[in-house]
Amino acid sequence: MFRDTKRKGVVVVAATEQVTDHPILGSQGELSRRQVQSRIWNLAYPAIIEQLLVTLVSMADMIMVGSLGASAIAAIGISNQPIFTANAIFSAVSIGSTALIARLMGAQDYELANKAARQSLILAISSSLVLMVGVFVFAPAMIHFMHAAPDVAPLAITYSRIMGVSLVFSLTSMILNGVLRGAGDMRTPMRVNVVANIINIVFNYLLIFGIGPFPQLGVAGAAISTLLAHIVAFCLVLSVFFSGKFVLTFKRGQSYRPDWEIIKRILNVGLPASVEQLIMRVGMMFYARTVSSLGTTAYAAHQIAINSEGITFTPGMGFSMASTTLVGQSLGAKMPERAKRFGVESRHLAMLTMGTLGLLLFFFPTQIIGFYTDDPAVIEQGVICLRIIALVQPVMGATFVMMGSLRGAGDTRFVMLVTMLGIWIGRLGTAYLLVKGLDMGLAGAWIAMAVDHIIRGSISSLRFHQGGWQKARV
Repeated sequence: MFRDTKRKGVVVVAATEQVTDHPILGSQGELSRRQVQSRIWNLAYPAIIEQLLVTLVSMADMIMVGSLGASAIAAIGISNQPIFTANAIFSAVSIGSTALIARLMGAQDYELANKAARQSLILAISSSLVLMVGVFVFAPAMIHFMHAAPDVAPLAITYSRIMGVSLVFSLTSMILNGVLRGAGDMRTPMRVNVVANIINIVFNYLLIFGIGPFPQLGVAGAAISTLLAHIVAFCLVLSVFFSGKFVLTFKRGQSYRPDWEIIKRILNVGLPASVEQLIMRVGMMFYARTVSSLGTTAYAAHQIAINSEGITFTPGMGFSMASTTLVGQSLGAKMPERAKRFGVESRHLAMLTMGTLGLLLFFFPTQIIGFYTDDPAVIEQGVICLRIIALVQPVMGATFVMMGSLRGAGDTRFVMLVTMLGIWIGRLGTAYLLVKGLDMGLAGAWIAMAVDHIIRGSISSLRFHQGGWQKARV
């Protein structure tokens, strides 16, 4: 199923033009706007399809879990926050690997790109094992820190521990998928995740509700099905590298010992990105803690609204992945102006598509929330959330793409500072003022979310247009 990845992954970036000055980016001359957009779409649409499928599966998960009641919804939402936070600590490998591979592929240094891919595998497995143990041991403490209600805490602890075990497989496959994306191959990650998500949704149905010979496990069943999906994704993406059919390959005779020079290059870009993600996830955890203090009903509405708006994120995330790869490859090929054009056009496309999808959130929020629950109190609060966030969908598109472009350039330290400002001052500061100070409840928390995206989108766009990122070293 992955046999044509080499032809349609890395090489496909050059397929839109007949000139071959550069084997990946094509002509050294000026590209028309149509050609630039074509290259962006060529990389973005597999990522959009992949993210759309992930989002739809997540929505289906939440709908199934929602039938178990508000406590089950809150349990998953609360337990995901500390897991995402711990996950962020090790995101350095994924972001650093994507940026480095993109630069090396742009510079046509395929031998070093292969070495970097192997070092990414080593870092992925070692760091995820540490994370797995930490989440499993400290799950009760994390859940109690989140102020989980007595009816929510036992469910959340069980869910967290099962998800902790899955981190070895999910983190490794995520990092290897990042390596492929850095090389310009968006199709293989899409295919891997299609298979994994189908498995996830099928076993969710079987294990949550106890269909046929399968036990009825409720929230634990949702976690086990996710674990199975991550194991399958891990095996599939690893088999792609060991198949020997693609530009980036793993072979038995190759060295898998740590190469500290390459690891240093990965971490040089990745560590600021890791700190950025840690800042964001810790901030999000405190933000979720603020929301959870409003009660189970408010937190269930919050979680459903976040899950619902996820479908509008898919274009922004897809165009962000495309811009990360194209900006990195262009800088590796010493084409800084082309890198800028890729970033700007990706932002325009993301803002247009996310703004259009935001209309659905604004005009049909009751119908969307109604898919998850029939609780009138949850629906009422969820509708307010969706209408607030619908108004800033174009800004969110700019945030995704501009920060993704800066990461692709290796300008991760600046992204870290912008995230700190947006999350800790824009989101947390505003949420505390509106929720605690002005007693605006869940609506105040979602206004704070909008403020965060306005800050990050505006500052990252200004940075990108100033152009200092074009001199970043990877």
